[in-house]
Amino acid sequence: MTDLVVSPDWLRERLGSPGLKIVDGSWYLPAQNRDARADFVEGHIPGAVFFDIDAVSDKATDLPHMLPDEAGFAAAAGALGLSETDTIVVYDGAGLFSAPRVWWTLRVFGAMKVSVLDGGLLAWKRAGFPLESGETEPAPRRFNARLDRHAVADISAVDVILQESAAAVVDARSAARFRGEAPEPRPGLPSGHMPGARSLPFDRLVDSSGRLVASAEIKQAFRAAGIDLSRPVVTTCGSGVTAAVLMFALATLGKKDTQLYDGSWAEWASRPDSPIANGHA
Repeated sequence: MTDLVVSPDWLRERLGSPGLKIVDGSWYLPAQNRDARADFVEGHIPGAVFFDIDAVSDKATDLPHMLPDEAGFAAAAGALGLSETDTIVVYDGAGLFSAPRVWWTLRVFGAMKVSVLDGGLLAWKRAGFPLESGETEPAPRRFNARLDRHAVADISAVDVILQESAAAVVDARSAARFRGEAPEPRPGLPSGHMPGARSLPFDRLVDSSGRLVASAEIKQAFRAAGIDLSRPVVTTCGSGVTAAVLMFALATLGKKDTQLYDGSWAEWASRPDSPIANGHA
């Protein structure tokens, strides 16, 4: 285990510890036909709170679940009983899918000790550990939010990076969507990719039990995608969720010169002036 990944056993032994907070960061695409909040109410790790990725977002844009401003995040996190000084463990119901997005969001707003539960709720259940049901009412806390703007790339920055080859841009969507051979889940968006981006579907970094693969396999997956890990890396996907799986994997390798393109394909492909490539990179 690393400081970024904790086991179900580790968490079970520490349930109820002062300063330990557990966050259910489950989120699903419409095609997955799952209601993350309803699942949480039905059964969650004892003491967990539900972090709604769609709700804790910038309401001034039509783009999905973009980062809110500092005040908005501070209010939302504080209402969940979270402080930037807490030890926070994030999990999701799919194993490793949306939890890294919540991990990244907490980190980018200043939380200092955030980990992801290895294997998520699936691993917790497999271990036979207890669940509780119902809504939770956490005691409000103060979260002092300070956005790390260097960790977030906007569309202008990504455009320049691609033109100048200033960093590796890695796309976590499926290979078929990247090549323009499969439709996007969001109506009206063409598939394809940013010219110069490389394809590394996020699920190549997740094993069959929903756990992050070993460090050697992470490095090999990036090499196979044509990524030189000695260079800065920008991750992207459909809407900034699975791009965080790549960010999380890189963080477990100790890599720090990384950014996440928050608008991702939902923004890029909706702009009529954005170039779109098809086929292999």
